[in-house]
Amino acid sequence: MAAYVIARITVKDPEQYEVYKSLAPIAIKKYGGQYLTRGGAMETIEGPEETQRMVILQFPDMASARAFYDSPEYSKARDARKNAADGQFVLLEGLDAPLW
Repeated sequence: MAAYVIARITVKDPEQYEVYKSLAPIAIKKYGGQYLTRGGAMETIEGPEETQRMVILQFPDMASARAFYDSPEYSKARDARKNAADGQFVLLEGLDAPLW
């Protein structure tokens, strides 16, 4: 079943963050992932206003998502992001079938 990586990012150094953005897609693609959304238009409809950059990735399964995150390719991207941004990354398992 599909798995998702949900990232909330606060960019501190936009120039260095561009380096991260150039490296991350290489690892995402290699491990079967794809972007569902990446920092697009956003509107908070309930609760405190969300101000962080939001990214949602989809992978074929939890093992693929974990392999991506732990990979040497993504390690290189994480190193580039280290001083450029703070973030929270959550790995979330999808559903087998729709609820309705």
